[in-house]
Amino acid sequence: MNLKTRAFNDRRRIPSKYTCDGENISPPLSWDGVPEEAESLALICDDPDAPSKVWTHWVIFNIPPDSRGLDEEVPHLRRLPDGSVQGYNDSGKIGYSGPCPPSGVHRYFFRLYALDTTLDLEPGSSKDDVLEAMKGHVLAEAKIIGLYRRS
Repeated sequence: MNLKTRAFNDRRRIPSKYTCDGENISPPLSWDGVPEEAESLALICDDPDAPSKVWTHWVIFNIPPDSRGLDEEVPHLRRLPDGSVQGYNDSGKIGYSGPCPPSGVHRYFFRLYALDTTLDLEPGSSKDDVLEAMKGHVLAEAKIIGLYRRS
């Protein structure tokens, strides 16, 4: 499976548009190579460089397996029209919350998982809930890493 975005290259700077210094909207993402047997997809974005813990920026699951990506500025809805479900991020909001590092350059991991099931979880579920429910169901994984430092 491959995950990419037209907003930035892997291991390169995330434009401020997608951060707390800009519009704070989700970047457009696209993927291919989803296994035929996939029943759903899940995406988690987090920052392992946050000072107190790995900071979760986005949790979205039960994405239809035949989708080819997520548009820019995914709305902050618990359930999207295509059936995708969003969880809470560590800013206490549903949906995406962009990079806003207190100091230095941080890495932001966008991880896409192909699953052999749909997750029986409610909207607003946490990253930990999703990771627990995914155990034993991951068929494939892809990631892209963005970097950000506040000016």
